[in-house]
Amino acid sequence: MRPVPGNLPAELNRFVGRADELAELTRLLGEVRLLTLVGVGGVGKTRLAVRAALSVRSADLEKRYCDGVWLAELSTIRDPGLLDHALVDALRVTDHSGRPAREVLRAHLADRDLLLVLDGFEQLVDPCAQLVRDLLRHCPGLQVLAAGRRPLRLEGERTVPLAPMSDTDAARLFADRALDVAPGPALDEHDDAVRELCRRLDGIPLALELAAARLRALSVDQILRRIDDRFHLLTGGSRGELPRHRTLRTAIGWSHELCAPAERLLWARLSVFAGPFDLEAVEYVCAGPELPDESVLDVLGELIAQSVVVREESPAGPRYRMLDTVRAYGAEWLDALADTERMRRRHRDWYMGLVTWCEVDWFSPRQVEIAACADSALPNLRAAIELCLETAGEAHLGQHLTGTLWFYWAGCGRLTEGRHWLERSLAPEVSRDEPREEPGEWHDGEWHDGEGREGARLKALWVLGYVAILQGDNTAAVRALYECRGEAARTGNALARAYAVHRLGCLALLTGDMPRAERLLRAALGTYRELGEINSNVLMGQAELALSLVFQGDLDAAVALCADVREICEESGERWARSYALYVHAYAAWTRGRPGEARALLTEAVTIHHTFNDLVGLVMAMELMALVTADEGDPAEAAVLQGAADRLWRSVGAPLFGSPTFGAPHEECERRATELLGPERYGARVAEGRALPPASAVERALAGPRAGSLPPRQPSGERRPAPARETERRTDRETREPAGSPGQIGGEAAG
Repeated sequence: MRPVPGNLPAELNRFVGRADELAELTRLLGEVRLLTLVGVGGVGKTRLAVRAALSVRSADLEKRYCDGVWLAELSTIRDPGLLDHALVDALRVTDHSGRPAREVLRAHLADRDLLLVLDGFEQLVDPCAQLVRDLLRHCPGLQVLAAGRRPLRLEGERTVPLAPMSDTDAARLFADRALDVAPGPALDEHDDAVRELCRRLDGIPLALELAAARLRALSVDQILRRIDDRFHLLTGGSRGELPRHRTLRTAIGWSHELCAPAERLLWARLSVFAGPFDLEAVEYVCAGPELPDESVLDVLGELIAQSVVVREESPAGPRYRMLDTVRAYGAEWLDALADTERMRRRHRDWYMGLVTWCEVDWFSPRQVEIAACADSALPNLRAAIELCLETAGEAHLGQHLTGTLWFYWAGCGRLTEGRHWLERSLAPEVSRDEPREEPGEWHDGEWHDGEGREGARLKALWVLGYVAILQGDNTAAVRALYECRGEAARTGNALARAYAVHRLGCLALLTGDMPRAERLLRAALGTYRELGEINSNVLMGQAELALSLVFQGDLDAAVALCADVREICEESGERWARSYALYVHAYAAWTRGRPGEARALLTEAVTIHHTFNDLVGLVMAMELMALVTADEGDPAEAAVLQGAADRLWRSVGAPLFGSPTFGAPHEECERRATELLGPERYGARVAEGRALPPASAVERALAGPRAGSLPPRQPSGERRPAPARETERRTDRETREPAGSPGQIGGEAAG
């Protein structure tokens, strides 16, 4: 059976019991499109839902869900506006087009057969219900398995209440987890004390696992006596609270009571984390006079041993997390300590510092690690940005965060969410109460003398313009970049002005105005050089300038610029900007009739773009790879690659940026392949390419021309896919300023 996509997590320990419930879920998945598993916190909804999905995967998955089984964990989402984005992320859909996330979801799911598992939606039950209703109506192959504390109350929904475990299953689970905690002779699951403890804990799996974690220090009889005392204290609790809710709170509270004071304090402070966190974050956010730095690791280890905190591996390295119910209990204690606001600010400060460090380290060999780090931190970054935007007078901090994350939004395929946060941070209602200019910049957890609040806003503006360009929204891009350039000129912020001019040059490049693109990019690069600015953005500016020169026929100058970019990238370890220089160099090689050299350069570029999920760079490289493949004598495979690129363009925006200049290689490849294959065969191969998912398309592009292809075209000197417009040729190469010249920035006042 071919591999089927999906993102279900591997099970870390044995699944115990629930045979009847599992069989019922599996049966109902064959009958209804919306199935909701409901129950109290800690009763095992998530584990059972994932197990049911895994069971389907191992059965007739390819027939029923040929496009996979996907898990969307929604418990960390508090903003309804992020709900659609969370599903886009969970389904690993990359879209640069600027379309609303809901539209992207509909388009992605419209012709797919898949099972979507939604977990932890109860805090957003109404918007989640609207989303599920909309997707089920528009996507006939979609099936939803939801797990939460409340049903969605939609037409056609089948609700399955999940009760606590039976006495037998509960005793088996407790005995199984006891072996993990205290290796040795297995507990007798039929022992009276074990049975009694499981009954006292109402068969709630989370309560059983918390109790089992105590077997390192206590016997079953001791646990039973202590928890019995706790029950007597709490039976007079809230009259409106269901008995099973009281049982779970009792089990968590009892576990909390047995913690040492330092462990209870760390438990409360960890509740400010909205998602996975690492040890360094814990040490910064949670340490203090009552919890010294040197003790944090040991205290965290105790909470892991007691199943309060879970350790897991991730692409970014070891991470820790708390179950939602346990986290909520800690948050109540943090409120009781009147320390929530202070801890939220410390949490925000850590992620402000992390993002600042990531931006600097993006220009290094660690780009892949930085991308993984940002992915892992995303739930916490959202929480940090939210705090900035909801706190009067702190919009500049939100603007600093969203602007500094440019490398993540633009370099790692997060344009849609990036634009969401950039527009929110710049919204008039957010900035209205912002104090006027207070000089400063962010480091060491506070503002220090520097470019100030206005600088944070200007950075958010040019990043918004950059994101809008990549989404194909030229109107929004021009508005943001003109505002940035004007305000930067007024306040004397030369660097922000250079970035605005740079991105206006990028816009001119993508819309086909090469002479203007060249002028603007040279001006920006000159200012960067004057100010000593060197980073991935600056190298991208050089690659963009080189591309404008290629399109104007100045291949020698373009190749020299690319060689300079590649040399700096090799010295610094930078890969993202390098991939664009490779593309331009490959274009020049193809233009000179060297398809073998062009393929070698494009192979590396495609690999890097795919690594960073950079669809803009990937689709540009795929288009050129198709033309190179046709030159190498394989028009059929070239047509497949064109079809694959066409599918990618749907997620990027206007095909070929709506530019005749960028469209010329595509037209040349289509003409050549159609001549050799005939229209019918060409269309069939394009359709084959359109059906390829991105990963498979990348594999085809990297595979090279197939054996038995036509003889490659013989080089015949330099060539261009289409003649340049007269305005593109009129610049005198003898008088053109070098890339580093600062002389043009003041003369582009008209934009």
